[in-house]
Amino acid sequence: MKIGGFASFFAPMAAPAAIGNLARTMDGAGLDSLWFGEHVLLFDEMEFPYPGSPDGRLPVPEGNGVPDQAATIAYLAGQTSNLRFGTGISLVPQRNPVYTAKEFATLDWLSGGRIDLGVGVGWCKEEVEACGYDWHNRGARCDEALDLMIKLWTEPVTNHAGEHYTVEGARFDPKPAQTPHVPLIVGGYSRAALVRAAKYGQGWLGFGLTPSTSEPLLKGLDAALQGAGRSRDDFEIVMMPGDSSLDAARAFAGLGVDRLVPLLQVGDEDYNRKNVDGLVDLAAKL
Repeated sequence: MKIGGFASFFAPMAAPAAIGNLARTMDGAGLDSLWFGEHVLLFDEMEFPYPGSPDGRLPVPEGNGVPDQAATIAYLAGQTSNLRFGTGISLVPQRNPVYTAKEFATLDWLSGGRIDLGVGVGWCKEEVEACGYDWHNRGARCDEALDLMIKLWTEPVTNHAGEHYTVEGARFDPKPAQTPHVPLIVGGYSRAALVRAAKYGQGWLGFGLTPSTSEPLLKGLDAALQGAGRSRDDFEIVMMPGDSSLDAARAFAGLGVDRLVPLLQVGDEDYNRKNVDGLVDLAAKL
């Protein structure tokens, strides 16, 4: 099982030099990957609470926000050689899929094929609507966006006539460095999300789970993969765990998790080194 990290990174509180130091330290230690979340806007009042905290609010310090994923990854890819970068997740239904395909194909090309695009439909209705999109059809729109992005990444000329997007006679370059395209790591716990992962994904991403809460979801994922004529043989399980202890890591490995990416706070050089050394030690004991 490969070990990476998920960066808890808010700006302007965390300096650019700090996240750069973390990425370089992870790269030098031979760790797998560094992942980033996405929220372009934050709201004090939301119709649906954030599922990852007891009070339903995003744990972002006042006066701070979540930096743009693509810009952050570009900044760090230029400072590293082997470390992969992932999004956990990119909120596809509130993005233009043509621009998203271009952003991540370019990042993959510039980084020499070190990008994993984690995708999902999101939970914040206010954010989706503020970006100009409808909340209620976000699942269907996400599926069509993924279909269009794959065409743009793999076809010399793209033609797409769908319910939400139309593209005719379009040439798209540069193509991603990875083949057949940037890996899509699909997040979400609903049946629709698991079916989406089985249909479009090269992997599934779990967030904030324990081994016991992961097990039934992985059984559902296996059923979805079987329904799509696939198996985990060509599919990765990426886990951002709610429990990153050694015992939990061993249990995740026993469930077939391929990549474990515990939450990492970003700090000064000594703080980052301590966290990275902890991940290296975890990897050595598995």
